[in-house]
Amino acid sequence: MADSATVVDGVVDAFEGKTLEFKRDISSPSPLLRTVVAFANSAGGQILIGVDDEHRVVGVDDPLATEERLASLIADSIVPRLAPVIEIVTWAGKPVLIVQVGLSGRRPHYVKAEGPDAGVYVRLGSTNRQADLPLIHELERTASARMFDQLPIPDQGLDDLDVAALEQMLGRHLDVEALRTLGVATTDTAGQIVPTNGGVLLAGRRREEAFPHAWVQCGRFRGTERVDIFDQTEIHTHLPLAVAEAVTFLQKHAFKTALFGDVVRKDVWSIPVDAVREVIINALAHATWGAASSPVRVAFLDDRIEVDSPGGLMPGQTVQAMLDGVSMIRNPVIVRVFREMRLMEEWGSGIKGVVKTLAGQGLGPPQFLELPNCLRVVVPIRNHSPRIAPEPGTTRGASEQVDEQVSEQVAAILRTALTPITRADLLDAVGLSNAYGNYQRHLVPLVEQGLLAMTIPGKPNSRLQRYQTTALGRDALDRATA
Repeated sequence: MADSATVVDGVVDAFEGKTLEFKRDISSPSPLLRTVVAFANSAGGQILIGVDDEHRVVGVDDPLATEERLASLIADSIVPRLAPVIEIVTWAGKPVLIVQVGLSGRRPHYVKAEGPDAGVYVRLGSTNRQADLPLIHELERTASARMFDQLPIPDQGLDDLDVAALEQMLGRHLDVEALRTLGVATTDTAGQIVPTNGGVLLAGRRREEAFPHAWVQCGRFRGTERVDIFDQTEIHTHLPLAVAEAVTFLQKHAFKTALFGDVVRKDVWSIPVDAVREVIINALAHATWGAASSPVRVAFLDDRIEVDSPGGLMPGQTVQAMLDGVSMIRNPVIVRVFREMRLMEEWGSGIKGVVKTLAGQGLGPPQFLELPNCLRVVVPIRNHSPRIAPEPGTTRGASEQVDEQVSEQVAAILRTALTPITRADLLDAVGLSNAYGNYQRHLVPLVEQGLLAMTIPGKPNSRLQRYQTTALGRDALDRATA
């Protein structure tokens, strides 16, 4: 019996989707052949022949002859040649053919009559999508384990990499060999050390010249449709730094509730910040940047936050597998740098963590929608309609000064920064490396809460930047040590 499909009173209890399709018969071979090709190019799947559109088991006439005809049709009409497993089973007393197609290592396959340019299909939800040339190239690369972000980028040299920014983000010195080890640089066919696609995406000085859509667009919409937008921003900084800016935009339009602890109050955001941050990180890390036709988009609506990542799931990946923790890496260079920056944790843990975080906050699970040009992740939130007044003790936006319960580590940071100090020296003084992940995790929250301030707030990455404890931070430190 087909995976996850059962028959109840002559009706198949399953829905067509990325890996399952029903066919009443094989009288119209073209749609069937496209489905076989799409399954072989995407994540595999099963075609149930003898089941109509209403899921009713109608059976097939002369199943042995139908099986033989179907096998010949597939063998003669698809290039490179495919030989899926075809079984005859009996459901509700009627013969049904199950065509089991695996993800092919010889992809991309195409329908011979339509040609190698027009006859390549991939599976998108329960439909077959004709692949364009960039997608065909990705199918070829992934089949041969050559990833786009590992390839040298033409017409750019090592000077086009903002190595200083990479060093600041990673908190360590990077010589040429270190750049090669990270994968942000490689040797081209002429023997020159040049940036990779991943290196330019991460910290290229001319990133948007090579990748015009490699940026982030954020918008706050009134209502529950993407129609009435009243605030938006475009983020064109280096991709790893875009995460914090996107989250800051969302916090600007969220609410904060004050919870009082033993020392000072603690703020709780009305949106699941950690879950949304993880979704944005995944969108940037796993986007199909080589074929992107739009930026990463983050939309804040009254009842949800939607994050669109250019491209769909990788060949072989399904939403269910992703939810189960199966990780497939489209951009290994980007992922490696994100992991070293502590933006990403263990393989496959991110999405499971999002589900767990949302459940812990009493919210429903995220939705994953495969759209024609992107993967959309929908994160449910509580109603943020401006017509609904916040609960008592709740404030809007992120501009107000707030302070968290002061831990020993926070107290150490605040004591060290009583006089202006560099980021590296401040982190080192409390036993932390100058990695971007430590900066994001330990310093940025204190700046957002008004406990710590930049001496040059308009230029966060200035080499003259220093951090200093604010008056609010000194008050919190005094109360913590009283």
